Amino acid sequence: MKPVRIFRHVACKGPGYLGHFLDDHNVPYEMICIDEGITVPQDLHAISGLIFMGGFMNVTDPLQWIQEEKALIRKAYDKNIPIMGICLGGQLISAALGGKITHWPDMEIGWHQVESAIEHSQNSWLKNLPEEFVPFHWHADTFSVPEGATAILHSKCRMNKAFVIGNSIAMQFHLEMTVEMVREWVRLYKSDLEHGYACAQKSDEIMVNLQERIDALHQCADILYGRWIKGLE
Repeated sequence: MKPVRIFRHVACKGPGYLGHFLDDHNVPYEMICIDEGITVPQDLHAISGLIFMGGFMNVTDPLQWIQEEKALIRKAYDKNIPIMGICLGGQLISAALGGKITHWPDMEIGWHQVESAIEHSQNSWLKNLPEEFVPFHWHADTFSVPEGATAILHSKCRMNKAFVIGNSIAMQFHLEMTVEMVREWVRLYKSDLEHGYACAQKSDEIMVNLQERIDALHQCADILYGRWIKGLE
């Protein structure tokens, strides 16, 4: 199998558990570390899929690599190459395919429940997922669902949490978290937790039963990641 290409935008926001999942399922991957100044390769002939990780940037920021990644997403979508977007990556997919990114004055941070936006029987991505589960969140901006895509998950804090289009998925939450990643984000971005946002948990609340929450998170990750890698075949 050709490798999956993963775009990392911030050093602490790498693939985490997603990398372990790909290894366990014998899916090769290569890292494009934008945070280290690597340019965005536009060729698609040597890869089987694209994954875009999170970041603190806005999709509307005047950064050359953002424009290049959106162009790459459009090109891959036209060629039916599976794409996965996580947080900023999901916003990039939405924007590239004609969606709108909304700048929110507050943030959604911590462990918040998401719910199915449609009946499970209507979409193969939801098969085997519980109708409600609790992923990890850390974002302000959010995306709209582009024309031709289907919203599959939402939350009380944000209407759109995930959409699918063809063999691609955009998620406005994090399934890739590990215990170490959660601790690092709380340490690095602790100032985000001090504003008293309605949908932002405090650090001690985020850390409660952390291992159990991570274990439950990875069970849901296995289902959604497993559905995505079917498109690689």
